[in-house]
Amino acid sequence: MKQLGVRHTVAACYTGYITQAIIGNFAPLLFVTFNRDYGISLSLLGLMVTVNFGTQLLVDLLAARFVDKIGYRPCMVAAHVFAGGGLVLLAVLPNVLTAAPEAGLFIASAVYAIGGGLIEVLVSPVIEACPSKNKKAAMSLLHSFYCWGQVAVVGLSTLFFVLAGIENWFILACIWAAVPLLNAVYFCFVPMFRPVEEGQQMPMRGLLKTRAFWLFAVLVACAGAGELAVAQWASAFAEEGLGVSKTLGDLLGPCLFAVMMGLSRVLFSVFGKKIPIRLALMVAALGCCAGYCLCAFSPPSVPWLGLVGCGTVGLFVAIMWPGTFSYASERIPKGGTAMFALLALAGDLGCTAGGSAVGALSDAFGGNIRAGISFGLAVPAIMFLVLLFSGIRRKERLPLADVSAQGQAGEQKEGDDLGGDAK
Repeated sequence: MKQLGVRHTVAACYTGYITQAIIGNFAPLLFVTFNRDYGISLSLLGLMVTVNFGTQLLVDLLAARFVDKIGYRPCMVAAHVFAGGGLVLLAVLPNVLTAAPEAGLFIASAVYAIGGGLIEVLVSPVIEACPSKNKKAAMSLLHSFYCWGQVAVVGLSTLFFVLAGIENWFILACIWAAVPLLNAVYFCFVPMFRPVEEGQQMPMRGLLKTRAFWLFAVLVACAGAGELAVAQWASAFAEEGLGVSKTLGDLLGPCLFAVMMGLSRVLFSVFGKKIPIRLALMVAALGCCAGYCLCAFSPPSVPWLGLVGCGTVGLFVAIMWPGTFSYASERIPKGGTAMFALLALAGDLGCTAGGSAVGALSDAFGGNIRAGISFGLAVPAIMFLVLLFSGIRRKERLPLADVSAQGQAGEQKEGDDLGGDAK
């Protein structure tokens, strides 16, 4: 079979991020159903989310060592098989393990989380390595597909439940599983590109000794925390502040947040070419601060203002994660797979901390979600200060440990032409 073109690689990567949205957002829509039909406590269901994130964190950590040895294509195919297989197990296991249906949910969650963790590590460096004149635009557009996937999962799943009945959720799980399974076949035929030529990647020890890497790790952790501190609580915030139903809360909260993130990433991919990435990230941090202020401090008598705040956070937080990845790739061009894997680990840690901190602070203030969300204001503020005072604005100031000085002047050009081994 004739090998497909680079555009197909990009399309497969976009579908990979839609897969991420499916495995991250489908099961939570069914928590009430699982509680009612299987008698699983809400605390155990919440632990299911923890298992998902914990497994992805472990995969992020391990992938830094084994991906380059195994190869990108087999790892990418395996990632999608795990994601699709986990969704099929989600539909099957709770009804097979009738004595302990919660065990079935945990096993399924762990399996598709392995796929999600691998996809998160692999897709960004593959897109970064694809021949392109505007790397940050490609990265921003890639991450927008998670947002559109989230909107599709919530919207189409809600429509399915209305038309077919929520008791048939297991059929929908199998339908969603078809997306990653078909994409696994797609990845068997598309060209694959390495972010750094074999033998030229900075050793992990050298990467961990590089001051700039740790600054980027802080930035992506802030991006994850800033996003999840609102995203995980947007539905509850809409219900509490606006007094609407759970279904309407899902549409007004998470969907609005995801749509604003998606629009922002698409617009940045089109118009952001001329904007320095450091400046764009600083503006995004300030915009997030404004959004959090609206969420936390708008008058309760004007509840819609808080919802505008959620949308504002989505609009500005959108470019933080992909922007940091692009910035790190630009300033540490020899970072390779290990850098992307470790940055994904830092981002996931930020996601976990952000959502958990909002919940804990909300409980501490008598269930006041506004008080919990006010925590998020510190996250973009930290990001702004790191960008303002750090020494990562100029490439020549980076102590690129374990990388020879020879050829550094041509590194950026090399980073724009990494497709030579994909013939």
